Amino acid sequence: MDSGIGATLRETRSRRKVSLDEVEAATKIRARYLQALENEEWDILPGGAYTRGFIRTYASYLGLDGDRLAEEYRRSSGPSPGERPPRVEPAATPGAARRHGGARTRVLAVALVAALIGAAIAIGVLAGGDETTAPKPAGAKKQEGSAKPADTTAALRSASGVSVELEARAEVWTCLVNARGSQLIGGQILEAGATEGPFRSSSFSMSFGNGEVILRIDGAEAKIPATSSPIGYRIDADGSLSRLDEAERPTCA
Repeated sequence: MDSGIGATLRETRSRRKVSLDEVEAATKIRARYLQALENEEWDILPGGAYTRGFIRTYASYLGLDGDRLAEEYRRSSGPSPGERPPRVEPAATPGAARRHGGARTRVLAVALVAALIGAAIAIGVLAGGDETTAPKPAGAKKQEGSAKPADTTAALRSASGVSVELEARAEVWTCLVNARGSQLIGGQILEAGATEGPFRSSSFSMSFGNGEVILRIDGAEAKIPATSSPIGYRIDADGSLSRLDEAERPTCA
């Protein structure tokens, strides 16, 4: 796939007389990935949202329109397996509209009948006096008082959320999103030894360019495999860790 993106990056860098080492130091993108971008050696790069993030960061550093070049790459490479096209809802047909209108009419009729029945019952209750009032069970108050308290630990965790902290063992691309969808780490490359957090939320979803990361949940280190391939996880409110498929991972794009 020859998109012209690599030539644009290489020529702009050459014109500005900037070395790959200088770009690496400024963008935190490894020089071999920068070289792969300029040569359009896409197989060397992680692909998908990761490659678009590299293009956007590198182009913006050079003063180019990073969003436009990243979009050009997306169009020329086609959707990645982790990206789904938007769902288009079919337009309602006239027949469907008539059916919906008929359904609403039937619902209104049922509601009216229910209201009339309710009024009749109310009149009967008023006419019958106290005899119609159902007595409370003798043990009702005692039962309410004997209810068991909720699990205090679970209640506190639900209220305060779960704590997450990251430490990079080696250079790793990172995307961390909380329960509201806010990007806590927005597609950044963490250097070896860098730590982020602790963050607190009712849940988290995250993606890594590789498995060179230490993940701590409520202060305890989680057991995750070391891998050179991109990987993603979800942490729920109870602190449980589950692995995400490629289509489920956040991209921070």
